[in-house]
Order: sequence, then C-alpha cells, then structure tokens
Amino acid sequence: MSMPFYVSPEQAMKDKADYARKGIARGRSGVVIQYDGGILFVAPNPSRALHKISEIYDRIAFAAVGRYNEYEALRKAGVRHADLTGYQYDRQDVTARGLANWYAQTLGTIFTDSPKPFEVEIVVAEVGETPAEDQIYRITFDGSVNDEHGYGAMGGQADKISAVLKERYVEGASVSDALAVAIAGLQAQANGDRAEITAGQLEVAVLERGRDHRTFRRIAGAPLEALLAEATAAAPAVAAEGEAAGGGAAGGEGAEPVGGSGAPDGGSATAGRGGTAPPGGEQARPPAGDGGAGG
Repeated sequence: MSMPFYVSPEQAMKDKADYARKGIARGRSGVVIQYDGGILFVAPNPSRALHKISEIYDRIAFAAVGRYNEYEALRKAGVRHADLTGYQYDRQDVTARGLANWYAQTLGTIFTDSPKPFEVEIVVAEVGETPAEDQIYRITFDGSVNDEHGYGAMGGQADKISAVLKERYVEGASVSDALAVAIAGLQAQANGDRAEITAGQLEVAVLERGRDHRTFRRIAGAPLEALLAEATAAAPAVAAEGEAAGGGAAGGEGAEPVGGSGAPDGGSATAGRGGTAPPGGEQARPPAGDGGAGG
C-alpha cells in the first residue's frame, strides 16, 4: 500500500491562496464608493441576468467578483441569515458588521477545510443616517476582513484601481462625480487603455440615504446613460479636484482574518482607510450554488 505524499500545512495554505488569487484575477474588478447621498456600486458586467450587485436587507447591499456560482451561493446564504436574524430578534439587529463577520467565518472555514477555496471577493455595505455612519467591509477568499472608509476596490486588479481612487476621491461628492472616479479606476486596470465605457457594459446600483425602509436601487437604461453622460462631462474637474485635495482619503492596511483560518499571504491589496475587523460570530457553510463562469 503506497503512502500519500506529505504536504506541510504552510505549503497547502499557500497553494490554496495562489489558486484563489489566480481565479479572481481572471475576472473583472469592482468599485464601491461613498457619495453625498449614500453608497455607489459600480462593476463591469454586460449581463443583465447575472448580477454582481444585489440587495441583502433594508439598508445593506452585497457586491462580489470571482466565480458566479460561488458568490451567488454566498449571497443567498447571506439573505437567509439576515432574514432569520431580523425575524428572531429585530430588524435593527441586522447590520453590515454582523454580516461581514458571518461571511468571514464562512469563507475562513471553507478556505481551511475544503480542498478547493472559493474564488471570490465580496463587499458588504450599509448606508447610515449620516455619511459617518456608513459601513463598508471587504472580505477576501480566506476570511480576511478589511474595514473600508470612503471607497474600496475588489478583484484581481485592486492595486491599480486603488491608486486612482486614492488620487481622485473627494468626500461629499455628487453621485455623478463619484461615478466618474469609479470609472477612472476601472479604466486603470486596462494597462493604460482608456477605452470609453458605455452604459451597456456596467452594472450600477446605489444605497440611497434618503429612501425609507429599502434603500437599494439599481440604475440602468436611460437613467444610467444620463448619469454616465454627467460623469463623463465632470471627469476632468473631478480629476483636478482630487489632485488639489492631495489624493483624498488615505489608504490603509487590511485587518487580520476574523473567525476563520486565513493563509498568511491570503488577501490581495485593497483601497480604504482603517483596518478593524468585526468581532467573532457564528460559523456556517453556504449552500451549493448553480454553476457559472468567473466574472
């Protein structure tokens, strides 16, 4: 009887992390950015049926990049978790912080126990009564959590996007100005190719602070074309304002994994300030999702 080859835990985790990062890098990145009226989500996505950005709860939204079947399974599991928490306790008890912790537990457990890690990066965001109360959390494939402030980039090209967001982001910008900054960041991942981005290539949604109860709203069709035209016209002024402001918000380091075992080199770079992680929570494994290609 032959004996199996021994692989050290350190090497196994490194191999998993490399595998997950390569899978995520094949997809397109996404941007989450605050504006004066809430939080804006922007992701390249020509599909009108397979969404990267979705509502989780009243004031909470979910965005993801990577393998569609895996992050769709996470989204559905998050919706069930939020609904159950709101039903058992109170709707006010469902927060982005709690969901980020739950997702960190889930992804950390999958990364440690499963032979194949999930090839996903996700963002959970909650719009508050004031901009200071907004919450944006980015969770990587190994359960690492990053507390973002102002803006965040996810996906394989997050480094390039983050550099542009750091340079151009200005607090209190209008939604069209925020969209101009997000598009400039997404164009940066094309290795200098500044090809025009059309409304049909984007998936855009917002959490609107002024809406009652359910704040999530998709922007598509004619409204998106009009908003994109405003963003294109405002782009030069936004770039100049960002440079004059000294680069806007400062970048920050990511937090350590929460609740799960992440590889030491697990997370990719991200934009944003801060780096505090939510406290411990329950562990759960999401249900199996439908198959799909990376995105």
